[in-house]
Amino acid sequence: MNAIDRALAFEKISLRSLTTSDRVKLSREAKDIILSVNELYKKNKDAKLMDLMKRITSIKKKIEKRLLKVPRV
Repeated sequence: MNAIDRALAFEKISLRSLTTSDRVKLSREAKDIILSVNELYKKNKDAKLMDLMKRITSIKKKIEKRLLKVPRV
């Protein structure tokens, strides 16, 4: 599976009711996808690849925002 297919499949993942470990895994996977798509973007300079990276980055930010919340006591 190439980077673009992985990115498109990643966008379809539901972010509801995930455990903390699932969120960590998804965050790491998103980072890996972004880096691999970036390598393609460096060669092609295709605007569609940049849009794809932006969408994956926004999903990654949502996941990390939830990870960084400090539990209230």
